[in-house]
Amino acid sequence: MIANAFFVTAILFLAGGLCLIGELPFLVPFRTMIYRVYAGPIACFFGVLFLNLFALVYVATRNLFLKDTGRKLAHVEKQLRTGSSISEELTRRLEESQ
Repeated sequence: MIANAFFVTAILFLAGGLCLIGELPFLVPFRTMIYRVYAGPIACFFGVLFLNLFALVYVATRNLFLKDTGRKLAHVEKQLRTGSSISEELTRRLEESQ
């Protein structure tokens, strides 16, 4: 789950960077001055932006893909404990572990 969120964040971050590069061609003559003077604050800003975007993507994926997981697992466990389960092998393993 974390790797997927990191991958989606990296893709969004790169897409945003490419859009930004396309919108700011007038800054090209000043690039050395910008790098020399503002490299630290720019790197810090983009680092914090990346972490915030990662957190947003991670929370969104957890909410979308893990919805009602506890309820579904409780239903499967109830079926396993009653004996009329979805898989006799899983019931056998549960009985052996107790």
